[in-house]
Amino acid sequence: MRSTTVVFCAIDNLIGTTHKALTGFPEFLEGLEEAGIPAVAVSARGRLELDADIRKFGLGDPFIGEGGCGVYLPEDYFHLKPPRSMRFARFTCIPQAAPQPAAREMLAELAEETGIATVALRDLSPRELSQNTGMPQREADLLRQRDFDELFFFAGAAEGDVRRFRETAAQKKAQVRARGALWSLAVGANLGGCVRDLAGLYQRSLRTTPVKIGVATSDEAAELLPACDRGLWLATKDERETPPGSGKWKRLPLFAADTWEVALEAIRTRQI
Repeated sequence: MRSTTVVFCAIDNLIGTTHKALTGFPEFLEGLEEAGIPAVAVSARGRLELDADIRKFGLGDPFIGEGGCGVYLPEDYFHLKPPRSMRFARFTCIPQAAPQPAAREMLAELAEETGIATVALRDLSPRELSQNTGMPQREADLLRQRDFDELFFFAGAAEGDVRRFRETAAQKKAQVRARGALWSLAVGANLGGCVRDLAGLYQRSLRTTPVKIGVATSDEAAELLPACDRGLWLATKDERETPPGSGKWKRLPLFAADTWEVALEAIRTRQI
């Protein structure tokens, strides 16, 4: 670990659920590794879902999972013990959210209190799960095995009902967020807190304050980029609005042929 730069990269729109990446993105990751720059994957996916991508793309640095529920550290990555950590399989985790069954119990409590019907993915049979997600049974089963948040869908709720459900959840310090056709409920998720916790570990390890560079597409930029010192906003050509948040950022076209070469050079030289 030589670099004093750490890249936090929101990968969900860059690596699909079929484990295929956008053209040029694997080479970008390889370039960061060659430069000794840690690449922290940031994802709404769970630890088990991410395992195949971690192996395929050589993501050997820590990652942030379940939309800011926790930071996952590979075995012996840091030669220091992080505070308030817990263990999940081969990873040490620094949690932001309360671990299960907190989200599961909160979902049941909210459904009863609001009278709005919800269906948790963990309550479906393998066949029902596959039908509702459109995924093969094995991948769908990995989807619902979560350390912190609870994935669910509303059973016939109107738009006003969904809004009332989310408002009631917020009053209880729970986060309800859309995940495509599904919804996620967590108790205490905080992406900015995850970034700060991990940056603190890098600072202790490097004995200097690292520069945090966020890389995200538009729908992920609003939450990630403000938590970083600088950012690369990967935008489509019809997107004009600047992502909110402080710090420096640079707009790059998501589908340009040289995007990942430009991104890598900007990170190496900190020309952002």
